[in-house]
Amino acid sequence: MTTLPVDTPNDAYDDAHEDGNVLAGPLSEVFAVDLTAAIATCTNCGTAGPVARLRVYGRGPGLIARCPNCTHIVLRLVRSPGTAWLDLRGTVSLRIALEDN
Repeated sequence: MTTLPVDTPNDAYDDAHEDGNVLAGPLSEVFAVDLTAAIATCTNCGTAGPVARLRVYGRGPGLIARCPNCTHIVLRLVRSPGTAWLDLRGTVSLRIALEDN
């Protein structure tokens, strides 16, 4: 399969994605909580929902998570040995529920 460029029209992404649950493993290596249940709010359309609902594309050098409503890029995650880059500029906020101790 080929990598879709960032500027590909939205309809080209419809069948090429996985849901945000694929972020559970990579994000658990960076954060001590499960972020798939965290509520992300899209900067483009304002849709809020769990990270698990994002449409994730992983054919490039990292993972790209898009809003399920408007397909705007909400987050990017790129890993290399010993380093992780997390770009959240497409997210207004990320609400993480913490357990009471």
